[in-house]
Amino acid sequence: MRKKIVAGNWKMNTLPAEGVELAKAIAAGRDQVCECVHFIVCPPFTHLLPVHDALRGSGIALGAQDCAAEAKGAYTGEVSAAMIAATGCRYVILGHSERRQYYGETAATLNRKMAQAYAEGLTPIYCVGENLEEREAGRHLEVVRTQIEEVVYRLTPEQFASLVIAYEPVWAIGTGKTATAEQAQEIHHYIREVLAARFGAAAEECSILYGGSCKPSNAAELFSRPDVDGGLIGGAALKADDFLAIGKGFAR
Repeated sequence: MRKKIVAGNWKMNTLPAEGVELAKAIAAGRDQVCECVHFIVCPPFTHLLPVHDALRGSGIALGAQDCAAEAKGAYTGEVSAAMIAATGCRYVILGHSERRQYYGETAATLNRKMAQAYAEGLTPIYCVGENLEEREAGRHLEVVRTQIEEVVYRLTPEQFASLVIAYEPVWAIGTGKTATAEQAQEIHHYIREVLAARFGAAAEECSILYGGSCKPSNAAELFSRPDVDGGLIGGAALKADDFLAIGKGFAR
């Protein structure tokens, strides 16, 4: 049975004290949501230790939004996978569209980051997805396939067994636009087929999250589709009630 996952990507939002209060509010409402749902929160680096303490005993996992491509050394401003793991993190988001677009992350960079994450026992949440131009040109399947082949295909079967995929329709992030449940199911199913071409039956066990403007109002419809295993949540993850309400998109 694939994990049902609702992961919150806080991006560059909240100060540490605010993040702790948000984490406490999410933890306080956790019992309102089916135990079958795995919650993950991914705050900024500066919040990881205090948020980890705030989540203690809640069953909610901690994740980071990125990690360095190197293990250690003279890389000013970088945060290594080992440093992240030492805070109690279990997950790390890699390949987010904003990292690709604003910071020029390539497949070569992401392969190194994936290796660092696995070496430190972190589970990557690997992001794939197309922008509006690519979607309108009918290239969305090609783009997603390439992003998987260039990085995920390099994993061993043992590494792949713990991987989480997040599909981001980049044109639907922060724009108010949302892929329909049918569009989400179509590409999630396609992603699973691409994974199966390399990893066989193990692709059926890989959780694939929807990462484009998932809200309390559309979560249940999106999560009802057979290949949509949860969401990577942006803006709605910054309000505890909304984040928990998205988790309620999965029936008890």
